[in-house]
Amino acid sequence: MNYIQQAYKGENDWWRYFVSCIVLFAPFALNILAYIFMPELFDTAYEDMQNIEGDKNFFLVINLIPFVFLLLLLIVFVKFIHQRRFTSLVTSRDRIDWSRFFYAFFLWGLISAVIIAVGIWLAPDNFIWNFKPAPFFTLVIVSLLLIPLQTSFEELFFRGYLMQGIGILVKNRWMPLIVTSVLFGSMHWFNPEIEKIGDIALVFYIGTGFLFGITTLMDEGTELALGMHAVNNILAAVLVTTDWTVFQTEAMFVDVSEPSVGWEMFFPVLVIYPLVLVILSKKYGWKNWKSKLFGSIEKPTEIEELGMS
Repeated sequence: MNYIQQAYKGENDWWRYFVSCIVLFAPFALNILAYIFMPELFDTAYEDMQNIEGDKNFFLVINLIPFVFLLLLLIVFVKFIHQRRFTSLVTSRDRIDWSRFFYAFFLWGLISAVIIAVGIWLAPDNFIWNFKPAPFFTLVIVSLLLIPLQTSFEELFFRGYLMQGIGILVKNRWMPLIVTSVLFGSMHWFNPEIEKIGDIALVFYIGTGFLFGITTLMDEGTELALGMHAVNNILAAVLVTTDWTVFQTEAMFVDVSEPSVGWEMFFPVLVIYPLVLVILSKKYGWKNWKSKLFGSIEKPTEIEELGMS
């Protein structure tokens, strides 16, 4: 059974997805409603974020903790509402392939670190050295412990739960790829960097959604996407921060340049992402791109009864 077909191992009545999505999407929906109906409150919250002094690690923890509970809720919903093993949401393999996770983690980490280093080298005046040992190493610990839980929820909700659910509903692969990628990118529309740079910044976020979605479909599992997403957010937290992004951290550098649409917005989507897909396809022998990205989804004639674990 392929990755999307894993959903057939459990119960898939419409109301099960409805209940789960209502609960899991609630925090994002509240942000959207606040943005639409109470823009002043929304703006004040972000201004307070920018004015935080000396307590940025605590603020980061407070903002990451909800994702821990959302991840736990997702596990509960898959096991008890859909009555299937949580592993089936992560991968089509018998067990989670952690070697894939760590390969993608270190590959993406190396690429990201090089891009950041090149950016600092090309425009050193845009960056201020901000290293303070105690806050920085606290940030590293917080990032390693909590950010993978945040990114795991996002990956398993968008590339897992929604992709599998939409896939068995529409009986194809391309529709869930498009819907989850656009939805994932659009969720960043309420980030303050969108206001600073403009809607064109969504190209980066939606493009990232497509990268993770294509990787999931081609590899028949989320392990690679989980690794890339985790290290991406960890490095974003610990290496470079700004005063106009959604999180301000005790990072090693502070980017003091004026936000603008530059090469760093399109270079990853147009160059780095295709390169990463080529590397991963060579590493794991991906074939049949057309059928894996655009093929149909059929209900298996015999479904393995896994129960709950």
